[in-house]
Amino acid sequence: MVSDQKLFHYSLRALYLIGPPTYISLRFLQAPYGKHHRPGWGPTMSPPLAWFLMESPTLWLTLLLFPFGLHSSNPKSLILISPFLLHYFHRTCIYPLRLQRNSVRRGTVSGFPISVAVMGFGFNLLNAYLQARWVSQYKDYDSDRWFWWRFVGGLVLFCGGMAVNIWSDRVLVGLKKEGGGYKVPRGGWFELVSCPNYFGEIVEWLGWAVMTWSWVGLGFFLYTCANLVPRARANHRWYLEKFGEDYPKGRKAVVPFLY
Repeated sequence: MVSDQKLFHYSLRALYLIGPPTYISLRFLQAPYGKHHRPGWGPTMSPPLAWFLMESPTLWLTLLLFPFGLHSSNPKSLILISPFLLHYFHRTCIYPLRLQRNSVRRGTVSGFPISVAVMGFGFNLLNAYLQARWVSQYKDYDSDRWFWWRFVGGLVLFCGGMAVNIWSDRVLVGLKKEGGGYKVPRGGWFELVSCPNYFGEIVEWLGWAVMTWSWVGLGFFLYTCANLVPRARANHRWYLEKFGEDYPKGRKAVVPFLY
């Protein structure tokens, strides 16, 4: 498996290398969908379909690669990959369905740039390969005496972050159902930050990094921060500009009480 080892290591380097330019570019250029949607990014497609397609490698590629791993039948390996698959089953299947129902009820058709969906698809190919191969092939379970302690601690973070992420998305989708344009989200975590959905996802992958205790998990967490923190900053500024004095000044962008 020398060729796979080389591919794995080059892919891991790529994961770390794409983080800084992602962060820098998003500091100056907002992702052109949702409230930042604007022309000039080429053809568009249905947002629910875009989310389904670009997130899908995290399911089908993971399930395709996992059985070929040295530890594919190890109970620890199977348990470890389960939170990853749970998150992406929701993101690939449940979330797009919720968006679709909301679009049908409102009778709206908005576009998601195909170029952005292609970039998301490419990242998820890279990341699914790395996470699946690490968990099923390259992690050393036999000598990891702290596995269960790290798994339980990381799982608590992961589940807490996922709960915040899902709840926040439901609140935002619910506001869209009401119609009448954008509104100030209120209640719960929205009283602390403008983007608790991003905060929840960051906490999720911090938990994943603890569970896997690997450069692969850490790289995914760092990339998540590089991707979501500047987007949260852009959303926070958008809310302040749009709602002015009506927007709570005490809210942070993404990390409660800090940023």
